[in-house]
Amino acid sequence: MRASIVLLILLTACSDEMPPATESVPTTAAIPRSESLAKQYLIVDTHIDVPYRIKRSQEDISEATDEGQFDYPRALRGGLNAPFMSIYIPASVDEEGGAKMLADELIDLMEAVARGSPQKFALAYSTEQVRQNFADGQISLPLGMENGAPIEGKLENVQYFYDRGIRYITLTHSKSNHISDSSYDDNRQWNGLSKFGKQLIGEMNRLGIMVDVSHISDEAFYQVMELSKVPVIASHSSARHFTPGFERNMDDEMIKRLASRGGVIQILFGSGYISATTRTMSAESREAITRHFEEQGLSADSEEGRAFLEKYREENPYPYAALADLLDHFDHVRDLVGVEYVGIGSDFEGVGNTMPTDIKDVSQYPNLIEGLLTRGYSEADIEKILAGNLMRVWRQVEDFARQQKDVPPH
Repeated sequence: MRASIVLLILLTACSDEMPPATESVPTTAAIPRSESLAKQYLIVDTHIDVPYRIKRSQEDISEATDEGQFDYPRALRGGLNAPFMSIYIPASVDEEGGAKMLADELIDLMEAVARGSPQKFALAYSTEQVRQNFADGQISLPLGMENGAPIEGKLENVQYFYDRGIRYITLTHSKSNHISDSSYDDNRQWNGLSKFGKQLIGEMNRLGIMVDVSHISDEAFYQVMELSKVPVIASHSSARHFTPGFERNMDDEMIKRLASRGGVIQILFGSGYISATTRTMSAESREAITRHFEEQGLSADSEEGRAFLEKYREENPYPYAALADLLDHFDHVRDLVGVEYVGIGSDFEGVGNTMPTDIKDVSQYPNLIEGLLTRGYSEADIEKILAGNLMRVWRQVEDFARQQKDVPPH
């Protein structure tokens, strides 16, 4: 029963139902300069989990929605121009079968969004299309695949998903798969990358798909760095410096290696990824809840169990990180390797209601910009963080692929 209790706690901790939402009130009044910069410069966020949300809720994100952290009106207010839509494949789907089918379904959903609101959204398969859509006043919807499970061990599927619009692939997710070991999984069956995973890196380079090192084990990261002929990205990771022992984030040596090859770490916003205090307090809460369930013999899905969870959360509110904690990660990467190697990979829609105070949804990128300005970042620095660094890497990946004679056009 302990496993089921822990699973319930983890699921509720990463859902829109847990912890209770709080109204976000920025600590400063709206700053015209930050809002102006949000509209002036391209903003690319490399990880937003909208497709899976739409699959579950069937919401129309072209209009204002009551739930979630992304919709067109909020993206417009926040200045978001190119959110990479995460084609997220849960590890359970990989284990049960059907990963490729789910990926196709999620891509179909995003194509339908673009078709249904062509004045608002447009798919984007290249840096050039992102910039053109920006000029035309459309929000680009580039696609990234979170978990390479849909490749199914077949290199021809890499071409297939390139043709469907995938422009980065996160090699694995919460469990080791046929490509790579996962930072979350004690099962290190490959000691990094599998034989197929090593072949996959070359094929992604050839076709022009960015390699995403978020979620993979440290060993797999260093193997990717040896194999890739072009810079790679961490689409949604933060600095392990602030969360010691948390392998899901990147340590200083990894960030240095990533930057030495021209890559970029896209900072994840979730409180549990940026604050050691949040991680510690959340772990204590999980242990207290688990202990109570076991002592009282409660079932994880019983009425009594759910009533206890609701009461516990009211008495022990979620320890949100502050915007200052998030800014610390940008400062750390800048001071470690330079402002040219850091960007935005929020994970909106992917980590539930755990975002820091003052940046609860996509309308609040100006608060991030204001924080960067306050900490002394120049407008040129901010432009790089908002999109320039990621676009540079993506363009380098495109250029390398064009040099390969047998790469077909999209």
